[in-house]
Amino acid sequence: MSHPSACPALDARIARLRQLAESEPRLEGVLLYGSWTLGEADAHSDIEAYLYVQDRHVDDFDGPAFLARLAPLTLAYTNMYGVLAVVFDDLMRGEFHIVAAKPGIDEVPAWAGMVHLPRPEDAVLLDRTGRLTEAARQLARFRPPEAVATARQLTDELANWTLMLAHVLARGETGRAHALLHTVVAPQQLRLCRLLRDSTAHWLTPSRAMERDLPAADLDRYVSTTTSAARDAEVRAAARDSWRWSRDLAAEAADRWAVPLPHGLHERISGLLEARH
Repeated sequence: MSHPSACPALDARIARLRQLAESEPRLEGVLLYGSWTLGEADAHSDIEAYLYVQDRHVDDFDGPAFLARLAPLTLAYTNMYGVLAVVFDDLMRGEFHIVAAKPGIDEVPAWAGMVHLPRPEDAVLLDRTGRLTEAARQLARFRPPEAVATARQLTDELANWTLMLAHVLARGETGRAHALLHTVVAPQQLRLCRLLRDSTAHWLTPSRAMERDLPAADLDRYVSTTTSAARDAEVRAAARDSWRWSRDLAAEAADRWAVPLPHGLHERISGLLEARH
């Protein structure tokens, strides 16, 4: 193992997974992704992997039984994304995609821009044919987002979703508005903020390591937009703060990259958020 993480237990489990995979003839390949492959894993990290099963055996491969040989399981189920999610007896989590090898490995190069594997040879725990290693190498170089097109996309996203947020608040759906702020608007703000600060190393998960990556002033703006309880007055105040930050970020993008902004629409969104219902 060429890059031990800050979690010996995770390193040991991944080493054990490699051994089990090599001894399982139905597996053609195993590919890790996530924090361990980025060298950022710690005691709270999980194992995320693709298990590429020989096509003729994919329907009879028992994923939970295989993973129970890795460590005792306290939970194993197929999650909302169709992925086998497990919890080991030491509370380490795992997510395992069990897919047919031929089509599954063929899809790996298409992940460029969505998955980053800076050390492909470490991410590949098993490769019986060489196809998986070759495919994973195409994910070794992270391609930063193209600034102008991405900034324009994000400023449009923020206007669109904040307008939806304003309508939801006007309808009186405080809980839904609270969820929109946290799960839809905030990630787009963080991406635009990262783009403006030239801090795209964690682009794929924009909240990851934000405390280290972003200036304190940006963190303060983020906090003011997301730390409301799901109570009407607080959600409305957070929504107004959120939109002010979005407009400030959009104005920066316009100054830096000549991104065109629909100022009239922006003013009307502000009016909706300021209106008393």
